[in-house]
Amino acid sequence: MAKEPTPFGDVNAHVEQAAEQTMKQAQGAMENYFSWLQKAMSGSPWGSTDFGKKLQDYTEKNMAATQEHVRKLTQAKDIQDAIRIQIEFVQSQMGSFMEQVKNLGESYSKSVAGAVKSPFDKPH
Repeated sequence: MAKEPTPFGDVNAHVEQAAEQTMKQAQGAMENYFSWLQKAMSGSPWGSTDFGKKLQDYTEKNMAATQEHVRKLTQAKDIQDAIRIQIEFVQSQMGSFMEQVKNLGESYSKSVAGAVKSPFDKPH
């Protein structure tokens, strides 16, 4: 008896191929963005400060987390698995976001305080 083709066999193959193409395009776009950010930061007055370095580091970490998230989504077994992966990612990113905002705020304040001197400060 000949094996009948499954109705969703071709669809799954196309979905996997599309997901792989999307991953490659997203990775290329993120690499371009990170390259642009590095160039912009190097020309920025605070590019070599602790604030600039943290900003670049957090951008790199966020991009890596997003790539990992997309990779996990492409391996989801079903809609419930995809929803679980999405919820975990959002929760993780919210925690990271709060920490990053706090650290960047502190670093920015220090950078500004170091750059701005009161006209009443005596030179050392």
